[in-house]
Amino acid sequence: MTSPYATPMGGLPPQTDVMTDRAVFTTAYAVIPKGVMRDIVTSAFPFWTDTRAWILARPLSGFAETFAQYIMELAPGGGSTRPEPDPTAQAVLFVVAGTLRLSFDGEAHVMGPGGYAYLPPGTGWQVTNPGDAPVTFHWIRKSYDPVPDLPAPDAFVTNEADVPPTAMPGTDGRWSTTRFADPGDLRHDMHVTIVNFEPGGTIPFAETHVMEHGLYVLEGKAVYRLNSDWVEVEAGDFMWLRAFCPQACYAGGPGRFRYLLYKDVNRHPRLGPPHVG
Repeated sequence: MTSPYATPMGGLPPQTDVMTDRAVFTTAYAVIPKGVMRDIVTSAFPFWTDTRAWILARPLSGFAETFAQYIMELAPGGGSTRPEPDPTAQAVLFVVAGTLRLSFDGEAHVMGPGGYAYLPPGTGWQVTNPGDAPVTFHWIRKSYDPVPDLPAPDAFVTNEADVPPTAMPGTDGRWSTTRFADPGDLRHDMHVTIVNFEPGGTIPFAETHVMEHGLYVLEGKAVYRLNSDWVEVEAGDFMWLRAFCPQACYAGGPGRFRYLLYKDVNRHPRLGPPHVG
């Protein structure tokens, strides 16, 4: 069965291809197009077997500040019993192809395309590929920002097919968001959602706000405004937007335009060190 979600193309382009591409890296945003997600830009991690990863975002001066995002590809039998090295890290896993077996708290969950899991910090989770074909999933990591007298969120597993999208007001459903966590649950300090546009749907103003974004295009194509530039993006592309980077979107079709969206939420901005003297 063909997955409805984009996955990295891997391989290498032929020597006859031109080098010009849509890759852009600026102080306000970055575009990592699908064509650069090749075999030679993958990473390997300790305590993972038969696995490779494309690191899309990482905390870095002048780049992502609050999160890291990977595309993980596990060969049959691949996986890890010690996946997370940071005890403060929470995670979202989103499966885009194949079958993933996720275990935590003494239970196993078999996740297919559209499978979504939230794992709070300190969860002893493990993953493996029980199938006979590769499994591909997104792994989004953020150090949890605790609040006194507010516990961390509970772990949960669901599937996009079981979460009805919420239409944005006044859009007649042309713009909607699939929200896996309750937006009113202040235990969460990040939201990972799916944003959906029907052909002709738009973000009709230049959103300019404090939330940092990571956007991976799951399906379709659109023209996206990033800071002062309009860029074409399509399934398999990744975008990073720093806080306050203006953004808007026009999804011209012919099919739906959808992306997996990370943003940091529900916390006061951290202030600088205290003044001395």
